[in-house]
Amino acid sequence: LFLPSFQDLFGVSMVVPLMNLHIKSLGASHTVAGIIGSLYGIMQLFSSTFVGCWSDIVGRRYSLLSCILLSALGYFLLGTSTTVFLFAISRVPVGIFKHTLSISKALLSDLVSERDRPLVMGRFNAASSVGFILGPVVGGYLTELEDGFYQTSFMCASIFLLNAGLVWMLPWSEENPGNREHQQGNKGTDSFSAKANRDLHLKSATNGAMASDSLFQSPWIQVATVLKRIKGIACSDLWDIFLVRLLMSVAILLYYSNFSLALEERFGVKPLFAGYLMSYSSALGVLAGCLLGPITRLYQHNTYRILLHSSTLTCTLILLYASALSIWMVILSSTFLAFSTTVGRTCIIDLELTIGGNEASGTLLGVGQSVTSVGRIVAPLLSGIAQEFSPCGPPSLGVGLALVAILIMNANKQKYCSHGNVKLKNQ
Repeated sequence: LFLPSFQDLFGVSMVVPLMNLHIKSLGASHTVAGIIGSLYGIMQLFSSTFVGCWSDIVGRRYSLLSCILLSALGYFLLGTSTTVFLFAISRVPVGIFKHTLSISKALLSDLVSERDRPLVMGRFNAASSVGFILGPVVGGYLTELEDGFYQTSFMCASIFLLNAGLVWMLPWSEENPGNREHQQGNKGTDSFSAKANRDLHLKSATNGAMASDSLFQSPWIQVATVLKRIKGIACSDLWDIFLVRLLMSVAILLYYSNFSLALEERFGVKPLFAGYLMSYSSALGVLAGCLLGPITRLYQHNTYRILLHSSTLTCTLILLYASALSIWMVILSSTFLAFSTTVGRTCIIDLELTIGGNEASGTLLGVGQSVTSVGRIVAPLLSGIAQEFSPCGPPSLGVGLALVAILIMNANKQKYCSHGNVKLKNQ
């Protein structure tokens, strides 16, 4: 699963930086390009919850393969887009079904014990981040060739087809994923106990039987089940976790929203330096994902404390950046912010799954992605308003939002500490 996640973001990051240039070369105005980009975000916002819930009903294999193949179709159509209309059509299957990483995370949460989940999720995020670092470099090289954008899009579609083959080859029988693979590939982590293995076999067998039954249900029954599960999430007491996720997402997006422009206005550095600094932060984020094992052991696997401390550190570092008097303070804040944000992202997902229950992991991850999508829609608006007052306005507003998230976590401390008793109402 780590290899498909690496290839997924590697392929996507080859294409995405070139898309604005391509659509403008087709004759689209800035407004049309912005509308198409926004439509993609809106489709992701509404589809992530439904697709995640659908993966709980029909099973991870069927849903993951469907999403990979339909995403490949979208990037293939992108490679044939010679008009703005075809370009817009190519974004529809990707906007609806590009939730491959979320379903992969749900599958990982099915396969590993709750104790090992932050470590495995951290390594999964690190693998995908490496792809995101290397992809733009390869895409930039390919676009220099004749018809470079089309070649890059076809290569991205081919990578998704390769991923579909890899996912198809995974050992899906209930005897293999939890036992044999874990014994072969888990030398660096704590081994499963006998009880955890027995629980895993029982859960795999149960989920496999449910998925087989669900595949033969009519589409209307599947839709009704999806809506029922989403209603269960809406009526649950998980609102505070999703609110914390939204606030922290917007805070971090505000930090990066005018990063290059603010550095040029405040310290006179060129945008190229800001690009190098962001790449440096991404590389450190990969390292942070690999260090989650020692961190969770240091905190005795208390995800709530890790999230609280990482969010507090994130808030402090954004404040340091907003009040920085020299570029060295910016470099210092960026260095540690890469660690705190990576740890925080992994821990908020783990807390969602711990409190909500693994039985609805796809739905929970889908709702979490929708919450993050809301943040991506809201953050540019807030950033534009805040920049009217000062170049430091967006990060300063981010500090306030992060502080509210920390206060919410402190107010619900008892709930997080007794997460074993908290489940969705429909369970």
